[in-house]
Amino acid sequence: MSDAVTIYHNPRCSKSRETLNLLKEKGVEPQVVLYLENPPDAATLRNLVKMLGMRSARELLRQKEDLYTSLALMDPDLPEEALILAMVEHPKLIERPIVVHNGKARIGRPPEQILEILD
Repeated sequence: MSDAVTIYHNPRCSKSRETLNLLKEKGVEPQVVLYLENPPDAATLRNLVKMLGMRSARELLRQKEDLYTSLALMDPDLPEEALILAMVEHPKLIERPIVVHNGKARIGRPPEQILEILD
């Protein structure tokens, strides 16, 4: 496994900026993925859900986004693949920031949560 640290980052998000700053304060220079410009593919999203320890891709969705409602993603009968594809097509729906290190991932809400995977 790689020692590299990756952050799925949105520079316009205060929590994402705080998380990136926390990494740098800890001496970590992460690979920064601007996921709104370079959205992760379906396989990457499935892997992130697994690394985050989530039971469903629904847990990775930003449920307060207008798109969540307009795309009717609250429908409990939607298959996992539909949720994943919605995030591929609309990366704004992906919860942020996500930090990945050594096969584990954490969402930086609060930013200090990412420290669990840096040791």
